[in-house]
Amino acid sequence: MLSWILALLLALIVWFVATAYFWLIKRKRKETQLGLNALAGMHWREFSLIVRRAMHEQRGLQDVPDGAADSREPRSDFLMHDGPQRWLLSCKHGRAYRIGTAAVNELGAAARLAGARGGILITEGKVERDGRFAAEKQGVEVLDGPLLWPLLKPYLPGDMEARVEAGARGEAIRRISIAALGAVTLGLLVGLGSLTAGLEKEWAATAPAPGSAQPTAAATTAPPAPEAAEDRAADNAAPAMDANPDDATLDRYQQELSRKVATRPGVASGIWLTRQTLAINRTGEIDTIWPLICEEVVRYPALRTVRIQLNPRPGVDEPVRWRQCTTL
Repeated sequence: MLSWILALLLALIVWFVATAYFWLIKRKRKETQLGLNALAGMHWREFSLIVRRAMHEQRGLQDVPDGAADSREPRSDFLMHDGPQRWLLSCKHGRAYRIGTAAVNELGAAARLAGARGGILITEGKVERDGRFAAEKQGVEVLDGPLLWPLLKPYLPGDMEARVEAGARGEAIRRISIAALGAVTLGLLVGLGSLTAGLEKEWAATAPAPGSAQPTAAATTAPPAPEAAEDRAADNAAPAMDANPDDATLDRYQQELSRKVATRPGVASGIWLTRQTLAINRTGEIDTIWPLICEEVVRYPALRTVRIQLNPRPGVDEPVRWRQCTTL
């Protein structure tokens, strides 16, 4: 239960962080992008009108009387004043503008020729870094992309502003919905992972050790033949084995071990390849028969360290395995 509570909390935290990011940051960026596209799609005369209106209402600037002011030809420069000071506005209408040093220096020179205190460069495009350095030297204020949208947003036609905000809001909601699905998926994965890990620990704690499985394996298999039972009883009653026998005694030990191993469940036969290598032909799983083999091997001190070659089961694609019951 605790794992699912933690997974739920993790999912809620991820969704909350994603929601805050998409709504507070990405939505504003998307709105700025859509707004600048909307400004760039306006006719030149409409754009110049809202620029001059924004300068008048937010900066207190007025148009300087000019004989060419009533001309219907598009104009990119406007001379405005706030009383004693004049300012030259230069509008670069369009998103494609990438303004550098040359255009900024030209505006600064034009402002000085017009007797203006400085210039104001307005564009939906972007002023490059070198252009900004030049603007500081020339006394030119830069109002490009991200700075321009908040300035002109209040002066857009109502339907255009509503479309921009709705587009940005819809994009943010779509991304928040995707983030919610991702957070739920993450929570499920974490919860299932914790549950699986807990089950594995519980299984490991309750699973019997390899050695303790011997009685169960012996109980579920057929009882050994009477001869094998008699041999085992005789072996149990036999005196301790010699750890350093002569060759004849060692041969007898190997024959006895080969015969006894073959009586164990899952073992077909045991064949001595060399003095130190016993090949086991098996029909059972290695993990099941290995404790049974070692139980017989360790009875013979002279054979405890022999190498056991475990051959593949008939008809099963398995590699040959080598093991030792004990080492020196």
